[in-house]
Amino acid sequence: MIPRSILIVSAALALFAATAFATDWYVATNGDDAWSGKLPTPNADSTDGPFASLIRARNAVRTAKAAGDGSAVTVLVRAGLYELPSGLKFEAPDSGTTEAPVVWRAFEKEKVTLIGGRALTHWDPWKDGILQTDVRAQGLRGVVFKQLFFAGKRQILARYPNYDPQNPYGGGWAYADGEMWPMYADKEGEDRHTLLVKPQDWRHWARPEEAEIFVFPRYNWWNDILRVKSVDESQHTITTAKDGSYAMRANDRYYVQGTLEELDAPGEWYLDRQTWILYFKPPAPIDSAPVYAPMTRDILTVENVNYLTLRGFTLECAEGSAVTLNKSNHCRVTACTVRNVGDFSGTGIVVREGTDNGVVGCDISETGSNGVSLSGGDRPTLTSAGNFVDNCYIHHVGVFYKQGVGVGLSGVGQRVSHCLIHDTPRFAIQFGGNNHVIEFNHLRHLALETEDVGATYCGGRDWLTPRGTVIRYNFIHDVLGYGWNGKWTSPYFAWGIYLDDNSGGVDVIGNIVARCGRSCLHGHSARDCRVENNIFIEGGLRQWEFNGWTTKTHFWETTLPQMEKGYDSVANLPAWKNLRGMDVPPDKIPDSEGRVMSGDIFTKNIIAWKNPEAKALNVVAFNPERNQFDRNLYWHDGLPLKTGQHKAGKVIGGNLAPNFGFHEGEPDKLPKDWQWQIHTPASVAKLVEDKGERVLQIDAAFNHEKKRDNYPIVVSREVELKPGASYRLRARVRSDQAGGKAGLMVQFYLPPKDGQPGHFWASGPSDVKPTTEWQNVEMAFSIPAKGEKGWHEQMKNFRVRVDWPAEQGSLLVGDIALEETEALDEWQAWQALGDQHSIIADPKFLAPEKDDYRLAPDSPAWALGFQRIPVEEMGPYASPDRASWPIVEAEGAREHPAGQ
Repeated sequence: MIPRSILIVSAALALFAATAFATDWYVATNGDDAWSGKLPTPNADSTDGPFASLIRARNAVRTAKAAGDGSAVTVLVRAGLYELPSGLKFEAPDSGTTEAPVVWRAFEKEKVTLIGGRALTHWDPWKDGILQTDVRAQGLRGVVFKQLFFAGKRQILARYPNYDPQNPYGGGWAYADGEMWPMYADKEGEDRHTLLVKPQDWRHWARPEEAEIFVFPRYNWWNDILRVKSVDESQHTITTAKDGSYAMRANDRYYVQGTLEELDAPGEWYLDRQTWILYFKPPAPIDSAPVYAPMTRDILTVENVNYLTLRGFTLECAEGSAVTLNKSNHCRVTACTVRNVGDFSGTGIVVREGTDNGVVGCDISETGSNGVSLSGGDRPTLTSAGNFVDNCYIHHVGVFYKQGVGVGLSGVGQRVSHCLIHDTPRFAIQFGGNNHVIEFNHLRHLALETEDVGATYCGGRDWLTPRGTVIRYNFIHDVLGYGWNGKWTSPYFAWGIYLDDNSGGVDVIGNIVARCGRSCLHGHSARDCRVENNIFIEGGLRQWEFNGWTTKTHFWETTLPQMEKGYDSVANLPAWKNLRGMDVPPDKIPDSEGRVMSGDIFTKNIIAWKNPEAKALNVVAFNPERNQFDRNLYWHDGLPLKTGQHKAGKVIGGNLAPNFGFHEGEPDKLPKDWQWQIHTPASVAKLVEDKGERVLQIDAAFNHEKKRDNYPIVVSREVELKPGASYRLRARVRSDQAGGKAGLMVQFYLPPKDGQPGHFWASGPSDVKPTTEWQNVEMAFSIPAKGEKGWHEQMKNFRVRVDWPAEQGSLLVGDIALEETEALDEWQAWQALGDQHSIIADPKFLAPEKDDYRLAPDSPAWALGFQRIPVEEMGPYASPDRASWPIVEAEGAREHPAGQ
């Protein structure tokens, strides 16, 4: 790794080399396009001086190059505001070379603003503080602009409910009417274009077809903006002109925008597309600042250009992007300020394809979608594009599209480094493709408006993404998440580093991740990933989790063809043969139990938290023989560790289950010492023989007419168990149909009596997923001791319980055993899976209350092989290529967004 000081000196030398022998041109607001453009100011008699327009300067440079001028070129733009309502395009003739680059830059220490819009003037009073102007008279008849800017800030398209500046994330919403429905359960007959409105939120508009619905549908992952097709007041429904991403369900939050009737708050505006009158209620006197409407899609477009630098500009007011680099190479956007650009799909700076293009030292904010997007590289050969974002300050992105991120990466070999990113609706950095590097960034206060989210995010349903990517030495904290959990709430359902949907081959090294809504790290069936030398602090519900798929998981079943196609497309290509985990095709991955997550290494990490209710970890469908989790340091502030693992120790007693082999009882009747607890009208449970063994058969009899107690439950007679003691419950199970879910547990039940409340407790875990083949299942648990959660003074006699809530098929159960065992706590149960060298110890952070997680010299983590994390390198750094220094951070989230 090259030291930062050398990089800064190298950049300065490169800048000197690029300008020492340059041909200089000048542009100024007091210039004239008829002049030579060779003077920085007008001469004494105003016969020569700088150009007046950037277009004239571009054309002059083209002409000089076409005439054979091979020198380096610098175009220096003097202070002022330059309107570019049609944008400015650079093409191949505007290229430089390695020896003679082309640089467009703001004059030293002068502010140059490039604005992609037109100023709107001639305002007259209308009513209630609302002003109006005729845009036809200003040459804008038929120009439908979707944004308006005043005093350098984006204004609000008239809406209901009004925007709430005191609660910008949780306030200002209406909520869809209807029957609440589980988010992940499909609903028969629902469509994706109907919104049911609560009576109190019904509005009347003269032109409903002009209105748009801004809505977070169903999953709360992102939003849609949908034009209204029709309204039906009798049914309180709004029908949109096209389908949204998902169905609009009860309690989904939304607002309606774009009608004159809703113009009632300062900062709101509305454009009448019949009269071409613009209405605006300014938040300050109209003569205090200009009003601008964007006219161009992109302000600066660079296409098929080499060795061009854009430096020191402020760019704002565009429907699309401030700068787009298309199929260009060795170009730079340096020390620029980008703000107030982009609609639903508009990104601040876009790099499409090309190689060695950099966005350096820029301040980027208030973008419609992403702050920066990078693509390029060749996937079959894994040839890197080498495009990068470095030393940038990016915040308040995703104004219109809540999937908008700080930086989005695709293709091969992009880099994001030394950036500060905060106040995003969803991810700070989202990446697809391969071989990216995400390093030395400071990512904070993220995921403010969505759920199921992370600071960094990737998915791997094609089997290839995002292999070869490295996430290292980043400081990530306060990843909140926002969603419905009985009420709209935050923090909620958010991770620091999110390796989703079979993400493969990622290295997560040396990061510090603190205060996340759910967990610091989530490997969602991630595979072949290496998580090493990280510090995870206050992860939320649990500190890290790896939750795998099985071959019965919906995701595996539906995406396996896609994964096989992806694997087959590169399996024989030389570049892919050395990538970790690419030696086995997807269909050969599942183990004997159908578990697919494998090849993950989690080692030499420090995990520390104080929340007494939070778990250390969570694993699902986890095969410890195919994943290595060891040599980590855990510290729960002196409290016991919860791992969710329950494992029985040595058996210290006989089988306590009544009639455990079902040897007693008549065929086709319940076994002796077993009885119904819940008996639905069609319930049948009986003794049968299966290959010479007596087993209990329970036939499915789900009763849809009842909301509870609606499926068969069979229990044993009572058996005395000891509070505080540990037990193992095991059985053989199978079903004649795959796909059902059963329950096997021990329970205590005390019914209410004489006005005294009852009490219920059941052991867990209790879920059983039987297959059509006999399988052995086992659950370990402890009876609550006095003072523990779930304990009751009358807890003495318990029952073994079998549930069969399936819609169809029969459950068969045999060889039930209930045995007292030696106690293993959850940490011991976890270590029994193979984690033999992790320790529980105070890591001895220097000042964790100040987010200083450096380690004291005598920290026990050093003995595990933990390496120093270069915290001083994280985040932006002082450089001549910074738009501003020191960075003055914008106001943003410091507390959780309030909800409904």
